[in-house]
Amino acid sequence: MFGSSATNTNTTATSVNGFFTFLTQGLDDLFRLFHSHHFMSIHFLQHVLSSLQSFHSQLIAVVQKLHLPVGEKWLDEYMDESSRLWEVLRAINGCQRERVGLEEENRGLIRTRIQPLMMRFDKNVLIESKFNGFNGFRGVLFALRNTNSLLLMILLSGLVYCSPVTSFSSSSSMNYSESKSGFMVSASRLHEKVMENEDGQNGVLLYEFWNARAAIEELKAEVERIKGTGMEFDVSERVEKVKSCFVGLQCGVENMIVQLDDFFDEIVEARKKLSDLCTHA
Repeated sequence: MFGSSATNTNTTATSVNGFFTFLTQGLDDLFRLFHSHHFMSIHFLQHVLSSLQSFHSQLIAVVQKLHLPVGEKWLDEYMDESSRLWEVLRAINGCQRERVGLEEENRGLIRTRIQPLMMRFDKNVLIESKFNGFNGFRGVLFALRNTNSLLLMILLSGLVYCSPVTSFSSSSSMNYSESKSGFMVSASRLHEKVMENEDGQNGVLLYEFWNARAAIEELKAEVERIKGTGMEFDVSERVEKVKSCFVGLQCGVENMIVQLDDFFDEIVEARKKLSDLCTHA
């Protein structure tokens, strides 16, 4: 993934306790990465998506070690969560393919398609995650479900549209620091740091997007300043800056789309793998 901590945990993450450690360290890695830059870059969002992939992959590894009963609700619960994850990610993917930068349309998409699928990241998980149903599977799935919601919120804010609909209020992190659950403390820290970056903004928060927009505004201002003066002027430098910004934005978004498509394939494979596990158990 992105740091030695995730690699070191990989060998033990197939146990329930190991999964929680893996989750905690992954969230801590994201916090350190975001804290070092203080803005939502494509580089950071690629790591967020990598974390979603990695956490999902580790969940599958845990399930395969738990010897869960055939025909019980655990498979339905996993299928429900993976479907929710799929639908939110697919909506993000569609936005990036067709509506990059069109904030008004993205805002409508958030309200009509994505927001109903979002699960609130709230303190109820502190109680629910203590359930040891299905050899600890329910606790693992509750943890992953709420972590998914946090990371999806970050992706939505960066790539699609940031508004009160896609942000969690400060009250949602109440008492997390008092929790004995390591992943909740780590999630709370990351959540609070991202909220600081939002600072009441609406729209796409992606750093590269704002860079490209600022470059356009600078070019327009320069043209307006000189227009009508009869002066000769050369805006080639500013034009090149605009081109450079858009190339960086386009390449980053295209890479995210490839990564999303890979994750879709992984979800399909995981659903089949767990279904087969029940069929052949």
